[in-house]
Amino acid sequence: MQAACMDCGSKRKNLEHRCVECGGLFELLPDFKYMERMESNFPYISEWLSIGEVVTPIVSRGDLSFKLDYFSPTYSYKDRGARSLLSYLRTESRKSGFHSINEDSSGNAGAAISAYGSVSGFNVNIFVPERTSHAKIGQIASYGANIVKVPGSREDVQAAAERAEGVYASHVLMPEFRDGIRTLSYEIFKQYSGDIPDHVFVPVSAGTLLLGLYSGFKHLLESNEIKRMPGIVAVQTEQVSPLCSRKSGTDFNPDRKVDSVADALVSMKPPLIVNMMEAVREGSCITVSEEEIISARKDLSGIGMYVEYSSATVYAAYKKKNFEGKSLLVLTGNGLKNVP
Repeated sequence: MQAACMDCGSKRKNLEHRCVECGGLFELLPDFKYMERMESNFPYISEWLSIGEVVTPIVSRGDLSFKLDYFSPTYSYKDRGARSLLSYLRTESRKSGFHSINEDSSGNAGAAISAYGSVSGFNVNIFVPERTSHAKIGQIASYGANIVKVPGSREDVQAAAERAEGVYASHVLMPEFRDGIRTLSYEIFKQYSGDIPDHVFVPVSAGTLLLGLYSGFKHLLESNEIKRMPGIVAVQTEQVSPLCSRKSGTDFNPDRKVDSVADALVSMKPPLIVNMMEAVREGSCITVSEEEIISARKDLSGIGMYVEYSSATVYAAYKKKNFEGKSLLVLTGNGLKNVP
């Protein structure tokens, strides 16, 4: 299982995040049957890092269930991807001798990369948007990372991280990160004893959660472990909806100013948009308003689930229409992420 270019098929030679042949992005695709032991499904990782990960719980309310994926070391689902990426990079650093890694993040990925990177012994530099919440910046810094605030768009933050000295450990472009999200699909499969839900809701920004989830379920389907794919429901805000707009055939202005409470869902020009479209081809994409997000977060708190606004979008989407069968909402980030 080796990273290969999505466009031309060339194998990655070192740790570049774009193909040197055509400029395309890399992906990791399982070329083997699913295995019961979780770690065996990631053969490119020889030694796994661990800082206290658990199988995150599922809480059910009739046909509606919640996967509390903020029950993670840094309180967001991005620990899944950070663990796989940093486990891989730690081994590679012993071969190549690099000591610094750079990441651009609106907060949650930065915290996860900072935590796992520090445990790995790396000098970690996290580039964040200028308006990132104080709570998220404080958490990132607490693990020992250097914080670099960058004014401008999300793309400006990425460009600054790419230019910095060291390995660009991008949670969007490095395939080991989004591939680690496959663990979410495998957990759901096991927790439902193979009888997976009809619908799985996830908030979507750059697409790492969506793509990792889709890859995991596709692997299970191709391994004959499940009989069908769940209907994946991607959720975006009305302000930032490049995927939903493309799926519905409506216009989206990627240069508009964004002022949303869902500060983790801000990717205006996701580089993996074509792959994201494939992931929701048989599913759906729903946008939610600021008022709906705020209301949904309050409702979730009322049943004991304190989540960040970006995470509450999935409940806001669920309430907008009737979904037949069983639905699972992935709650991705702890509410303390939004404390002023």
